[in-house]
Amino acid sequence: MQNKGPEEYTALTINGRLTLRRRRYAAPGAGSCHPLDCWLDKAEDTVSLGVREVACRLNGASCSFDKAADNLARAAQVRMSGELLRQVVESEGRAIQAAARAGRLPVDWQAGECPALGKDGQPTDQTRVYLGSDGVMVPLVTGAEKQARRSKVKAKRRKRGKRCKPLPRASKGADLPYKEFKIVTLYDDGCAHRLVSVTRGDCAQAGEIMRRDAGRVGLDKADDRVAVIDGADWIKNQLLRQSLPLDAIGLDYYHFAENVHKARRAVYGEEDPKDEKAPGNAWAASVLHMAKHESYVKLEEAVWDWAFGWRRGSAKRQAAEALLDYMSERDDMIRYQEFLERGRQIGSGPTESMCKATRQRVKGRGMRWDADNAEALMAIEALEQSGGWKGYWESLLAQAA
Repeated sequence: MQNKGPEEYTALTINGRLTLRRRRYAAPGAGSCHPLDCWLDKAEDTVSLGVREVACRLNGASCSFDKAADNLARAAQVRMSGELLRQVVESEGRAIQAAARAGRLPVDWQAGECPALGKDGQPTDQTRVYLGSDGVMVPLVTGAEKQARRSKVKAKRRKRGKRCKPLPRASKGADLPYKEFKIVTLYDDGCAHRLVSVTRGDCAQAGEIMRRDAGRVGLDKADDRVAVIDGADWIKNQLLRQSLPLDAIGLDYYHFAENVHKARRAVYGEEDPKDEKAPGNAWAASVLHMAKHESYVKLEEAVWDWAFGWRRGSAKRQAAEALLDYMSERDDMIRYQEFLERGRQIGSGPTESMCKATRQRVKGRGMRWDADNAEALMAIEALEQSGGWKGYWESLLAQAA
């Protein structure tokens, strides 16, 4: 049989498992095999399970695949190129996504295990789970950029003067340099339990993930089921369309405050934030205090009286009416007084933090991605943030056995 694999290979022990990048042998009519697989790794992969796990770990903390490959060589004496490490990591990310779609991704918590906190911050005898979702912008490589890169590679090949293998067929680039990916999170009051998912799909696909993940954690088994979102129409529409068993949908307090201060700046101009007696600052403080401690009806009446105190058709009146429109479109979600009385969170900070964590690896300086590759890398980080890392790799080991 003919040796089709690398000239050298390295064996080592990682997490109690012997791992190896192995030679592959092949012959006409006999197929191919790894002679040591039966002894080393029943998964029978060119890159063993242990190396794949370590490569994914190191990649998440690196600024590039080349750097991750260098760290792998230094830390584990396993040498592979940055390109091979990229293929390994992205392939694993796609495997994680496939496992989630097939319901094979382990989840180590259920909604019935998540104690709800009261307004005093102490655990109660009830359970509570939050659902959140948001969109994040991810840098993608456009078709024009792909063509420019391909031209540079061809120019370098011509200068080399050697005959090379033809370049692989170019994949289609994105039409825009940035596209919105969707993040879906489920978490408890203390964020001790989380389930994070990501998709590059549209709003409908994000809605399907909401329903799928709600079923995975048994959302209907919680005593209190709350969604806290930033007020985007597509999120609320999907929450309703998927018929999720929610008791309440709340508007993120900080997005509400952002719109209040936007109106303040338009009406009163820029003021020193530290000057509490400035007219605009005093007005905004009173509105935000009322939002937390009064009903929505009283809040809307107060903003209404303030808005119609300005001259009709003026820029100040238009800014004030824009705030009223924002509130009226979300009147059923502005329930801060009720939420605080029941000990519910009024901010979507846990969802925002997952947006930042999942895209950290793909938003480095000068980075551009194919959408499917970016999604695969974000899926690996989502698995880590969900606390499912250990369970996922142990499930692969069990399958191989």
